[in-house]
Amino acid sequence: EALAEVDACLALMGDKSLLFSSSGKSFIMYAKQGRSWIALSDPVGAQQEWPELIWRFIEMVYAHGGRAAFYKVRPQTLPLYLDAGLRAYKLGEEAYVNLHDFSLQGPRRANLRHGVARAEREGLVFEIVAPAQIPAILPQIRAISDTWLLMHRTREKSFSLGAFKEPYILQQPIAVVRKGQHIVAFATLMAPDVLRIEAAIDLMRQQPEAPAGTMDFLFTNMMLYCQAQGYQRFGLGMAPMSGMEQHQLAPRWHRFGRMMFQHGERFYNFRGLRSFKDKFDPEWEARYLVAEGGLAPVFTFSDVTALINGGLGGFKGAISK
Repeated sequence: EALAEVDACLALMGDKSLLFSSSGKSFIMYAKQGRSWIALSDPVGAQQEWPELIWRFIEMVYAHGGRAAFYKVRPQTLPLYLDAGLRAYKLGEEAYVNLHDFSLQGPRRANLRHGVARAEREGLVFEIVAPAQIPAILPQIRAISDTWLLMHRTREKSFSLGAFKEPYILQQPIAVVRKGQHIVAFATLMAPDVLRIEAAIDLMRQQPEAPAGTMDFLFTNMMLYCQAQGYQRFGLGMAPMSGMEQHQLAPRWHRFGRMMFQHGERFYNFRGLRSFKDKFDPEWEARYLVAEGGLAPVFTFSDVTALINGGLGGFKGAISK
C-alpha cells in the first residue's frame, strides 16, 4: 500500500478525477487530454484490489473511445499492466535517499556537509511550518512564488506536479529557510503520516537574492527532519530520460530518450536535474509510461506534457517530477 502513498498527496490538488474500487479502499487518479485518459502513478490503497481497478479503468476508457495510459509507474507493479495488454516505456529514473543511513558524515557527504556549515554561518535557519501555522506566512511565500515564476518565465504546473494554490498549500507541512526575519526559500513536503514509508519534496521556490547553496541546505534539512520522524526514504523526483539503454539493439523509445538527454540540454536541462540530485548520493529507480503499442506512447507523451503545462509550449519543466 505504500507504493503510491506519496503520489496520493497530489490528489489534494483537485485537478484529477478519482476512480474508486467497489470497496472504496483504493482508487486511481486520472485526467483527460485529447483522446488520452492518463492515470497518475499506480493505484493508491489496498494492493489486492489493484488488478481489478486497473482493468476497470481500461474498460471505462475504451467504452468512451479513449486511449488508456498510466504515467510514472514503478517497476515492481509492471506485471499488472502487462497482464492487461499494455506496454511499458521508460520515462527516466526517480531519485530517492535511503534515510536509514543518511548523515552528513564521511567523505561522500563532504561537499554537502561544508555547504550546510557555510549556510549556517551565513545565518540561514531551517524550520518546518505545520499546516495550522501556514496562513501566517502565506503572504511571504506567495510573493516568493510569484517572483520565481516571473524569473523563470513559466506558469504553474499541474497533474504530476504541485502548484501554488491555497487549498493545496494549506494541507501539507512547509519547509522554510529564513535569513533573519525573512523567508528566502520554501518547499512543500509530501509526508503521509499513515505508514511513514516515504516522504518527498514537491513545490520548491526561492528568492533571487537567496544565498548560494540555499536549496542544498533546504533539501538536506528536510531529509534530516524526515529521518527523525521515522520515514524510511526521501523522494527527490525524476531525472527525465536518464538511464536509457545504450546497446545498439535498444528499442527506438530508448534511443529517442538518449537523444533527448544528450542533446536536449539547452531546451530541457535534463542533465542539470540529474546532476543536482546526484549530489545527495541517491539511489535511482526507473519510472515508466504504460500505454498501448504503436504510436500510442508518442501521442500519450504529448498529452501528458500538455496536461502538466496547460499547453504544449512550456515543456522545459514538464516532467521533472
